[in-house]
Amino acid sequence: MPADSESAEIEGIDVPRVSAWLEANIPDAAGPFDFELVAGGRSNLTFKVTDSAGRNLVLRRPPTSHVLATAHDMGREHKIISALGPTPVPVAPALGFCDDEAINGRPFYVMGYVEGHILRDATTAEKVLTEDGRRAAGYDLVDVLAAIHAVDVDAVGLGDLARKEGYIERQLKRWYSQFKQSEAMTEGRSVKIVDEMHDFLAARIPDQGPAAIVHGDYRLDNTMLGDDGKVRAVLDWEICTLGDPLADVGLLMVYWAEAGDENALMGIAPTASPGFPTRDELRARYSDKSGRDPSQLDFYISFGYWKLACILEGVYSRYAGGAMGGDRSAGFEGFAQQVANLAEASKAAAANL
Repeated sequence: MPADSESAEIEGIDVPRVSAWLEANIPDAAGPFDFELVAGGRSNLTFKVTDSAGRNLVLRRPPTSHVLATAHDMGREHKIISALGPTPVPVAPALGFCDDEAINGRPFYVMGYVEGHILRDATTAEKVLTEDGRRAAGYDLVDVLAAIHAVDVDAVGLGDLARKEGYIERQLKRWYSQFKQSEAMTEGRSVKIVDEMHDFLAARIPDQGPAAIVHGDYRLDNTMLGDDGKVRAVLDWEICTLGDPLADVGLLMVYWAEAGDENALMGIAPTASPGFPTRDELRARYSDKSGRDPSQLDFYISFGYWKLACILEGVYSRYAGGAMGGDRSAGFEGFAQQVANLAEASKAAAANL
């Protein structure tokens, strides 16, 4: 994008107003600014912002559609990373928050730009990290998760972020309701194993213990890594809440593919590359670093698979209903089977409960 982008139209950015706000509210920021969309879609939009001196910032705002404040609360995200900034949890520096919708149509916040690598596939993982670096990345990922769960939520000002009790009960209710709504949108469709696993899990919820910060989508590609494999920043705090920390560990196990796995989740398998620790090694590492008992972890792994089945049913129902229009729904038939596969994986993970 050219340096004179103040005169250009950029979807999601009112360049003149946002530029003026940046100069007035972010120390040492000087225009003209270059805005580059680096992540978008149904989730929040993320822009890399470069000022006239070559300094990089990051601006986050809700998508230009689907603007329910409860789903895309910029103030909440900014509050979380601001609170975590002084803790051992690596996050991008929180620099400013704008709740004046006259500036850019929706609230937004600005944070510091963190250099590093996001490992979304095996090719990238093997290109940017040695085998030793991949092993370090796996262990540091767990160490950082333990650090997140060790944060005193009241001491850092996050005690009012959400209800502290009944996390799994609320999650089961929320995702099952969405699953049933999605299933009903596809005429004649019934995925009984999702119903079965809902009832199974609801009858076996472990005692939660003290509430902790739950990231909600903690996995390798939601972190920025340095050349040494160490986590430089945890990203995407969009669905962070308070609750049972083992839910994060269970979901991390779900996403963590190993060499030889027949059906890596969604085909994303950077962690199957040589050097990365095994799931058992990560489980032991978390127990050692957190002091938490992992004996009930299979419940949370089962819950993680089940939750993803519910989410994917929603995606499938939208495409099956022609949400993309024309022939763009073609190719998503496999999602229907993937929902059942995830539910079967949930059942398998729960075999010893």
